[in-house]
Amino acid sequence: MNTGIDAIAYDIAKIHLPIKDLANARNIDPDKLEKGLGLIKMTLPDAHQDAVVFGANALTRLIDDNHLNPADIARIYVGTESGIDNSKPIASFIVALMEQKYGHNTFLHCDAVDLTFACIGAVDALQNCLDFVRLNPNKKAVVIASDIAKYDLESTGEYTQGAGAVALLVSANPRIIAIDNNWAVSTRGVFDFFKPYRTLAKKDITNIEANEPWFGNLEAHIEIHKDQPVFDGQYSNTVYTERTREAYFSFKKLSNIQGSLYDTWEGIIMHLPYAYQGRRMFSEIFALDAATPLLTGNEEAADFANRVKEISKSEEYKAFVAQKLQPAEPASSLIGNLYTGSIFMGLLSALVVKAEQGTDLEGKKFGFLAYGSGSKSKAFQGTLQSGWKAAAENARLFETLAASTVIDFETYNKLHKKEQHYSVVAPVNEWVLDKIETELPNLTGARYYRWAE
Repeated sequence: MNTGIDAIAYDIAKIHLPIKDLANARNIDPDKLEKGLGLIKMTLPDAHQDAVVFGANALTRLIDDNHLNPADIARIYVGTESGIDNSKPIASFIVALMEQKYGHNTFLHCDAVDLTFACIGAVDALQNCLDFVRLNPNKKAVVIASDIAKYDLESTGEYTQGAGAVALLVSANPRIIAIDNNWAVSTRGVFDFFKPYRTLAKKDITNIEANEPWFGNLEAHIEIHKDQPVFDGQYSNTVYTERTREAYFSFKKLSNIQGSLYDTWEGIIMHLPYAYQGRRMFSEIFALDAATPLLTGNEEAADFANRVKEISKSEEYKAFVAQKLQPAEPASSLIGNLYTGSIFMGLLSALVVKAEQGTDLEGKKFGFLAYGSGSKSKAFQGTLQSGWKAAAENARLFETLAASTVIDFETYNKLHKKEQHYSVVAPVNEWVLDKIETELPNLTGARYYRWAE
């Protein structure tokens, strides 16, 4: 029995800043970002949007477009690193919104939870849901990857920002891709990218009224949440490469593949924090796992690095990139980083590009190399099914991205600083963040949402 991804839906932020505008404002050569990293647009959440909104919109479209009966959905597992509460998961917010739209108790018996491991959390959710459906083939599960990639202004991660969600329907006998029950993992605890609690001294907080009902309960040092991470870009690239390489060769061993593993894959789908990350990081694996290995791994570190760089510029590697990696890149160029959703948007991008090229993918294999900072990589593969092309065509991915609204740099700054209090694009037929409770002591901070017609 095959188990895998039966349907895909998405919701991407509808506003964007052209990367060229950001580059000019930051005195960066636009070619460095556009031609060097593959960046074209940077999508941003509007004033009414958060990770719940994106996830709920993606799930609503998944249900409506595929005429799903909510009662058939046995679990909703959310992968995210954009949680809005340290206790209440995004999944529980989404379930409540679905009951607003589809009726009271329609999701009463649906399991719901969030999984967090940086950008790989939704892949963890997918693996878990695949196992569930294999044991319960008459049931369906939904995986939602919803995130807002936000970095400090003027940081080296600023130009990789993006926002949106991808929702996957997991079922037996899937229409799009069947995922093999064979996974490899590489995990090591490091600090390449993380979002720690940060503190302010109580005496330094001067803008809080002393008569606030909770003021007297504040500790001497107040823990605060900040969406933007602490990160080391170069180190993150290093551990991304290490974990991915280790997972790749572990998967090759588990699969008992003789010769090059990547030659058995029609396409390769990787986590893309920026569009060209995969092609820049895969060159080492390309060299080590070539039919006739181009590297032995025994060279001195400097010589090894130089050889990898040389190979990455070769015509042979460029042809490899064009065939196996490039189809997953265009959506990333037009969206930015989706964190947990990046790898699944890469899959959808590749399917759409292949459909436009007239490629016959049925029965062909895609390899997946997922990554999450902190750090972990997982390698797995899937076989394309007969419905992949219809799903790609119905997605209208690039038509949707082309309809995005351009914002100016001043608006971008206001949105980033949360100084923009009205929506740039009025919401229509979508979920919106309607209110955050500030007055009722027992509900302070509660977030309320509504469907905007």
